[in-house]
Amino acid sequence: MATSTTTVAPKKTVSPRHALLEELIGIAVKQAGDQFLDFANRLAGALIDATQGDASQMQQRIKAGNLLHNGNAAFQHLATATLEKSLRKEIALLSPAVKAKPRKEVEALSLVPYEEMDTKVALGSVSKPFETLYADALQTLNVRLAFLLDRDILRGNQNPFRPEVFLSALQQAWLDFDPSPESAGLLQPLLKPGMFIELGPMLEALNLTLQRKGVLPGSVDGYKSRKADRASPAAPPRVRANQAVLAQQLRQFFGAAEPQEDIDLTIPDLPNVPMAPDSAWVQGAAQGFHGAMHNESVQRLSRVAAKRPLLSYLAQIQKTVPAGLAGGGHGHGIGASLPGGASAEDGAAALAGMLHGYGEAGAGNVFHLPTIKQNLPQGSLSRTDESTIDLLSAIFDTVFRDQNISQEIRDLIRFLQIPVLKAALVDKNFFFQEAHPARRLIDLLSRMGWEQRKGPDDPLFQAMQRSVDRVGRDYDHELSVFAEAVNELEASIKAEEAAAATAIAEPIAAALKQERMAEASKSAKSAVELRIGTGEVIAVVEAFLENKWVSVLTIAYSVEQDKPGAVDNATRTMDDLIWSVKPKLNADDRKQLIAKLPGLLSTLNKWLDVIKWQDADRLQFFAELAECHASIVRAPLEISPERQVEIAMEAAQRATERRLELQAKAAAEPPPPPPDDDATIEVDSLARGMWLGFTLEDGSQRKVKLAWISPLRTLYIFSTAARQEAFSMSGEQLAKQFRDHTAQLIRADGVVSVALSQVLEQGAVNDEVMDPSETAVA
Repeated sequence: MATSTTTVAPKKTVSPRHALLEELIGIAVKQAGDQFLDFANRLAGALIDATQGDASQMQQRIKAGNLLHNGNAAFQHLATATLEKSLRKEIALLSPAVKAKPRKEVEALSLVPYEEMDTKVALGSVSKPFETLYADALQTLNVRLAFLLDRDILRGNQNPFRPEVFLSALQQAWLDFDPSPESAGLLQPLLKPGMFIELGPMLEALNLTLQRKGVLPGSVDGYKSRKADRASPAAPPRVRANQAVLAQQLRQFFGAAEPQEDIDLTIPDLPNVPMAPDSAWVQGAAQGFHGAMHNESVQRLSRVAAKRPLLSYLAQIQKTVPAGLAGGGHGHGIGASLPGGASAEDGAAALAGMLHGYGEAGAGNVFHLPTIKQNLPQGSLSRTDESTIDLLSAIFDTVFRDQNISQEIRDLIRFLQIPVLKAALVDKNFFFQEAHPARRLIDLLSRMGWEQRKGPDDPLFQAMQRSVDRVGRDYDHELSVFAEAVNELEASIKAEEAAAATAIAEPIAAALKQERMAEASKSAKSAVELRIGTGEVIAVVEAFLENKWVSVLTIAYSVEQDKPGAVDNATRTMDDLIWSVKPKLNADDRKQLIAKLPGLLSTLNKWLDVIKWQDADRLQFFAELAECHASIVRAPLEISPERQVEIAMEAAQRATERRLELQAKAAAEPPPPPPDDDATIEVDSLARGMWLGFTLEDGSQRKVKLAWISPLRTLYIFSTAARQEAFSMSGEQLAKQFRDHTAQLIRADGVVSVALSQVLEQGAVNDEVMDPSETAVA
């Protein structure tokens, strides 16, 4: 029994990222190690109490259980050290410097031992229930780790903290603890949720640590609620490149406008940063994951003080504009004056009267910001202030011209012009960061405007009205009130999406069942291919396994969670069948074959009854199988060593020819698309709530909303603007549509990003372009 091992010494910390990875390894090892002792005791009891199998198997389990019970401390130490080594190995595989070596031709023809096949298949089967149980936490951790490691995407089988790593480390520790071959397969049939260490608290601790270090700050629940209405933080390279280009254009734009003003133009090019619910917005962290800047509030207060006259003037306009126009109430004048010497109260009243005149002509057609800019006293605006108004005018103009947004929502957004202007004047992060509360409110309202609302009585529309009204009533603290309005609106959107999911519960249930069967079929085919790929299986059994036993294994995998042991039984039966048709060159092997045949044939028939294979082909298969077994038993025992070598050589030659045949067949098939091509990355980046366009046969485009994504991201359900189910599609089909350019993401970026990109690319941010007569919506 092995009771000691050499713990891998942690590498020297060379960067904040490395330090954080070391901290994550420490958390995982400690949380798991603290549970291994209790788990070893429970596992020992399960081994001793198990009653399945014959007397020799029960005796072996009792022996292993007693060994584990007496040496539980040694097993805890061994399992902890093995886990740490496995985690470091998994994280090392994610290093950009690690590249897969090309497979040599000799390696392609090498045989895979059955033990390795069994371990791979068994681990995949055992880990499935854990992956399902912790799906949400693992998915969130995938995104955070991808962000930390600067990867476009981190797949589930690349997560170093996935359940399979812990299960594999435990199995390796068990093999080191009890080297006897008879004990190798005793643990895995017992491992299931409830009979293993608890991974949930560990995953939660890992996510919380990453959150506190600024890796996608905000609670896990807040992140999951926001990923429904925006792109995944692990955006495709194209999207990230667009964000970087836009940020650089904005820096140049504001720098050229007024470089002497104290504006922070070094905002990092990070993906979307969510807000923590029921709290103020948090600025995205810079490199090193040290959290938000502590002097942000000081900088903002300084800018507010410098722009106090202008902000007071805008607040006066906001108060005096009639409620029907501005979404707020009436108020008394603020006796402030502008730099030009004009009275803010008089100027605001005059401008409010002008806006009221526009309102009588048609409230939905009014475009306020250019009018405000034209009527301010000359010299009251700096160049940066003028540029800010021009950019905001372009943003609102984009919204008002977008016919995909319902008119009611556009009218609501119109009421946000003055509050958003005040927020952007004191905080240029509005233009740089998609998570800015004021910017997020515009994007949320615009996105929800794509859906067909029932009218004023619609609960979500009422929530939008309340959010806009909340912002319109506040005249001094827009940033905090924007955050409160966004949190309230997002809570309403979440409730609405839950109701929408209930409305399509039936197709979702069907999709979940389809996904389970698809995963079961994939695992079944993999298990069969591992065995027949060696070329050593005779033709009649190989055809049987491919055509019938794949269906048996599919059923076994699909019911494994409800009926533990089904996969093990079906897999063991398949292996016994393969062994039974191999030559038996000594009397002991033949006696063992004769003893096993009744049970083997009985189990085969029971499984074949499950898949309802009842035709004449079944009788034909068993007839050929019986003939094969009879020929094996009747073969002469007195075979010279030379003849035994000849038989072995003939079997090896047939196996090699069969492998070459299978390889030629595989080479003739079209190669599958690479796993990380642009289309696949685009599909993996989709999030619930996005709108996609599908090109129909007549050339027209059908716009649908992504209403639901399956846990394993293999199935997608789309709905119409009226929130009715349109159709479902597999992930492979959707990737093919993107590859063929018959599907496209209609709007990956928010309306603010779209407007900023357009106006900066055109280089037309000036008063002439923003003339009210030209930008009014017809």
